[in-house]
Parts: sequence; C-alpha cells; structure tokens
Amino acid sequence: MIDGVKADDTVVLAYSGGLDTSIIIPWLKENYGVKVVAFVADVGQGGDLTQIGEKAMHSGAHDVVIRDLQEEFLTQYAFPMLKAEAIYENVYLLGTAIARPLIAKHLVEVAREVGASAVSHGATGKGNDQVRFELGVMAWAPDLKVIAPWREWNITGRNEAMAYAQARNIPVSATPSSPYSRDQNLWHISHEGGMLEDPGVRTPPDVYSWTTDPTTAPDSPEWVRVGFEAGVPVSINGIPQSPVELMETVNNLGAKHGIGRVSMVENRLVGMKSRGVYETPGGTILYAARQGLTSLTWDRETMAFAQSVAQRLARLIYDGLWFSSLRESLMAFVDKANCVVTGDCELMLYKGMVTAHAQSSPFSLYSADLATFDGGEYDHQDAQGFIHLFGLPLAVRYHLLHKRGER
Repeated sequence: MIDGVKADDTVVLAYSGGLDTSIIIPWLKENYGVKVVAFVADVGQGGDLTQIGEKAMHSGAHDVVIRDLQEEFLTQYAFPMLKAEAIYENVYLLGTAIARPLIAKHLVEVAREVGASAVSHGATGKGNDQVRFELGVMAWAPDLKVIAPWREWNITGRNEAMAYAQARNIPVSATPSSPYSRDQNLWHISHEGGMLEDPGVRTPPDVYSWTTDPTTAPDSPEWVRVGFEAGVPVSINGIPQSPVELMETVNNLGAKHGIGRVSMVENRLVGMKSRGVYETPGGTILYAARQGLTSLTWDRETMAFAQSVAQRLARLIYDGLWFSSLRESLMAFVDKANCVVTGDCELMLYKGMVTAHAQSSPFSLYSADLATFDGGEYDHQDAQGFIHLFGLPLAVRYHLLHKRGER
C-alpha cells in the first residue's frame, strides 16, 4: 500500500476501458477506500468515448474526465518524433511509447484540478509503460503518489483479471480465446499476450484488427504524394490537411494496402525480451515519404549525424524520457536540420510495401549538371587528386607493413 493515501482521498486513474483499468476502479475502492476519477485521454483510439465514460461510472468511478488530445498528440509528440526519424531497434515506430508522456502530463493536470493525492495506471510490473507513466508524473508533479495495482494485488494474469471483472459484473472485451492486450491511437495499434508470447508461432490472422492482409490487398498499386513543411507533413496529393485529417487519410491508405505490419522480439527497458505485433499504416507511409525527401535535402554529414540522433532519441522515447533535458537538446538539432525538409515525395503503395519514387524540394541539393553522365560541369580530372589524398593513409600503411615483412 502507498503511504500518504487515505480513505476518501481522490485518485485519478488513467482509464482506457480495457481489462486492466476496468478492474482497477473497484480494486482501488475496495483496497484504498478512495474516490476514483477516471481520466480518458482521446488520442485517436476510436470507439465511443462517452460509452467508455459510462462504463467507468458503472464500474464505480466517482467522476469521469475526457479530453480530446488528438491534435496535441500529433503536433507535439508524434510529428516531432517523425522529424527525428526515431525508430526503436530499427523496426518499432514507437506508437505506444510516444503517447505515454502526453497522457501522463494530462493525468497530472487533472489530478491538480480535482485535488487528488495520487494517480494510478494499469501498466504491469513487467512492462515499459509503468516506467513511462511514472517518469511523466515525476517530471510534472513528483509530490503526487502513484498507485500501480499490478505491483500490489494478487491477480497474476489476464485470466484471473477476467474472472475478477466477471465477479463484479464489469463487461470487458478480452476473452480466454482472445486474450490479447491492445493499445491503439492515431499512430498505431499494438498487440501482445496470448499466443504471441511464443516467438516461434506465426502471428494468428485474428490478431490484426486494422490493416488488410497484404495478400488480399488491391492488385493494382496506388500512388500518393505527401507534402512537407520543415519536416512536418501538411498535405496529401497537393491538398492541405489538418494534422488529424492527414493522419486519418494516410492511415486509411496504409490499412487498405496492408502497410505497416510488424512482428518483433524487442528488448524491454525492464530487462526482458518480449514479442509485440504492431500495425502502423499511416506512420509507415510518412516515414518513407520523409526519408525520400531528406535524401534530396540533407548533405552526407547531416544525414549521418541525424541517424545517430534518431537512434538516441528512439531510446529516450522508448524509455519514457521524453521530458528529459537530453531529449529537448537533441530536438534543437532536429528542428534546425528540418528547416530544409520541405517539398513533396511521391510513393507507391502495393501489397504491404511503400516505396518512394520521386521527390522535389526548393532546398534540393541535387545538381543535374554535376550528376549527369552526359557532359555537365564536373571535371573528371579532379577525381585523381582527390583519390590520391583520400587513399594516402592506405599507401603509408602499406609501406609500414612491407618494411615489417607483413605485406
């Protein structure tokens, strides 16, 4: 039990309406005697949030707070991550990880507004999300207590959690035959648990809930042109769109063509490996479009350094350190480098694949006069002196090895 939390105190719970958070409401009341305010963050997970709020009240919540955070999620979190091209372990586009700091920030705001002494979440003691939520709380309100039921109660797994819900007449979507833990927002949907816990088993078809099976996707490719301004996507096929509209557009396109499916075994922050299945249809398109544009607008050294920054930022995001000074400092480089990432990239969508085929930008570094095979301004004789100086260390090393009889 958490010291400093008394009966009749108010606790704000990050509530999704899923299995874990649904049973946390009665558990908090039974074990702490507190009033529970359910905070629902709308980050584009879909569903009727009013019904989710009603379910929270039916489960025993004292009150429900619902906030539409979709635009803030994209403009302040997901799109800055996109500008950095952050990808965890070269595969995961960080859909769950990037939403957690936003939810934690607003969880604290709601707690302050209702005078809560503590906040609570449904993340397990084995997962990354407990770290992400709690680091977010520490960044904004280190005085608030955090109650993490999965680290306290005697429930050991999802089957017991389902039985707990059934005993209290709380409806949940999870069943013994479909026990998957899912998290969805505008950027992606993740699937964990059940048969997925065996990495030697193929992902069952019923796991995927968003994207079309690539084998049954349209037999004809579809072309799409994504426009960017300073690294941020702003238009589709030349038509300006708001952040949420644009994300919905590319998500629909990607889902239609079976794009963005990933099954990976990842290294969790808490020290174990886990298997996750992700669907990121729109995000995959945007990453491909942006990479096509940076190939035109970034010089070699900027691109090389940006790749190292992307890797470091991916780790910070995955580990829940969005509000760290290092993340903010690295983003200063990202913002500066993206000043020239403006223009359009044309992509082909086809049976699970997205490929960039053409790009244009007012900041293009491409010179046809230099690159052409037919004449142009380039003096081929300049290469001889360049190669001689570039390879000079190799020649010096040869003489050393030859003198020692090693070459």
